[in-house]
Amino acid sequence: MTDARTDWTREEIAGLFDLPFTELVYRAAEVHRRSFDPAEVQLSTLLSIKTGGCVEDCGYCSQSVSANSGVKATKLLEVQQVLQRAAQARDAGSTRFCMGAAWRNPKDRDMPAIIEMVQGVRSMGMETCMTLGMLTPAQADMLSEAGLDYYNHNIDTSPERYDQVITTRTMDDRLDTLSNVRMAGINVCSGGIVGMGETRADRVGFIHTLATLPDHPQSVPINALVPVKGTVLGDMLADTPLAKIDDVEFVRTVAVARITMPGSMVRLSAGRESMSEMTQAMCFLAGANSIFTGDKLLTAPNAGDDNDMAMFARLGLKPMAIDLTPAEVEAQRMPKGCAKLEAAE
Repeated sequence: MTDARTDWTREEIAGLFDLPFTELVYRAAEVHRRSFDPAEVQLSTLLSIKTGGCVEDCGYCSQSVSANSGVKATKLLEVQQVLQRAAQARDAGSTRFCMGAAWRNPKDRDMPAIIEMVQGVRSMGMETCMTLGMLTPAQADMLSEAGLDYYNHNIDTSPERYDQVITTRTMDDRLDTLSNVRMAGINVCSGGIVGMGETRADRVGFIHTLATLPDHPQSVPINALVPVKGTVLGDMLADTPLAKIDDVEFVRTVAVARITMPGSMVRLSAGRESMSEMTQAMCFLAGANSIFTGDKLLTAPNAGDDNDMAMFARLGLKPMAIDLTPAEVEAQRMPKGCAKLEAAE
């Protein structure tokens, strides 16, 4: 595994973005091959376990009460429903099962059911991930004790642009939850969304924020905005040149994420259904090594299992397998009360 730096400067990261495209992708591919098999891509499945009705005003999100997107609020799914969907995902080749709830933060009364879901999915031999909004230290500890492998909490964009996307919480709120997750010994999954009308300087700031955390996120999802009618950004960017990030710039973002965070899983997330196969191939060359399968990501459309398997066959890629014993999986979890974090603070 390549030694990872957490002292990147914005100037260094901007310099990577400015490299000739072929040189940048070449460097990213070299970094990727030091830590990963370039022919393997992890298949992940994302399930909305509680949809809509979120009080946050994230400008990109169709599940916000501020959006007029037609998404109906639902209650938390029953545990057995979630486990059935996890079993289906496993049978379709997924080795990672992610569960998302449209909450600002989970209520303590929801935690017993959440804990059952984590334990049930993990017993199937799959990696588990949850995204439930902000967490208290006590809630993070509960999830850790249940065996949660990853917790997703995206920073979305650069610190400078953050309040133009969300006003109901701050970047510091996001970083506080990431700190609680690290201290509980859970692997961090944190990335963001590009194509929201941001500048390259914002993409530099986004990568810089993640690459200078006390520990790099073990998982870095990179989403391309899916403009949804009825959301602030969807209505603002629809039918404009800003509605879709340039493919070359998207690949550059993936490549810079790979170089600056060499040991992280870099995940192609939302927006893949609108990307060409060649753009996705370039992302894999530049260091992306995980995708979400299925025809839906929470409420957004996705490419679909059959299309992905056909693409893998054409590109000579294979799904990543988890062949670790339970003890080995446990050994990969973050140490509780990360000493590096305490030293940094």
